[in-house]
Amino acid sequence: MTRTWMITGASRGLGRAFTEIALEAGDNVVATVRDPTALHELVDTYPEALLVLPLDVTDRTAVFAAVEQALSLTGRLDVLVNNAGYGLAGGIEEVSEQQARQQFEVNVFGALWCTQAVLPVMRAQGSGHLFQISSIGGVAGFLNTGLYHGSKWALEGISESLAQEVEGFGIGVTIVEPGPFRTDWNGDSMVRAAPLAAYDEVLAGRREAMSGAAARTQAGDPRRAGRALLQVLDSPTPPRRLLLGALAADTAPKVYAERLAQWAQWDEVARGADFPAGE
Repeated sequence: MTRTWMITGASRGLGRAFTEIALEAGDNVVATVRDPTALHELVDTYPEALLVLPLDVTDRTAVFAAVEQALSLTGRLDVLVNNAGYGLAGGIEEVSEQQARQQFEVNVFGALWCTQAVLPVMRAQGSGHLFQISSIGGVAGFLNTGLYHGSKWALEGISESLAQEVEGFGIGVTIVEPGPFRTDWNGDSMVRAAPLAAYDEVLAGRREAMSGAAARTQAGDPRRAGRALLQVLDSPTPPRRLLLGALAADTAPKVYAERLAQWAQWDEVARGADFPAGE
């Protein structure tokens, strides 16, 4: 069956690759972007299969209108890829209120509005799949990107509850946790806080890593990531979480092993916080 995808943030990076791979697989795509001209070449190549809609995912009313428009033209929505998002670099003390709020507006609330908008469609169909594009930064935390991590941890928490709530309607949810991919994530698309001199020594290495010098040199291949999503959709048992890239595959087990060891070390203290049995 030909599927219809809705992919947010489809103009570049992983979103662009997801769009290309879905179209090459013979599926239909509703691609939402800030600038519709960014996908004109794909529109020329796939005029019948690709619908490009301008959308600011932080505008809840616009999100619901876009889903309604997409449904009126395509008749169904089988896959939502909540990909729109960006990175914010800066120490916790360095980021401004506006930067912090905007990070959550896009990475968390944007995904929430899109999810809320497509769920009635998928419930009526009795089927559908949501890909919530998180990050290895939704599992582990690193210096200089704390607000970004906070947004991805929030998305993962929302998605864990969502998966349990919609499973009975035939809707699947996969939290995608990529490591570094060859995109502009830490290049021009990244927002950077004004540095404080007090953190010059502590954050020096991470500031350099987030400077943009390494943009588009990462090991992760966006097109292979797109093919991984196809494998999930074709699987009879799609995963709740999907790590992408060797760095992510190495980091997540290590982080969880460290957490398990620390929980075990403090198990007696943890259990001692309950009332004694019988009280």
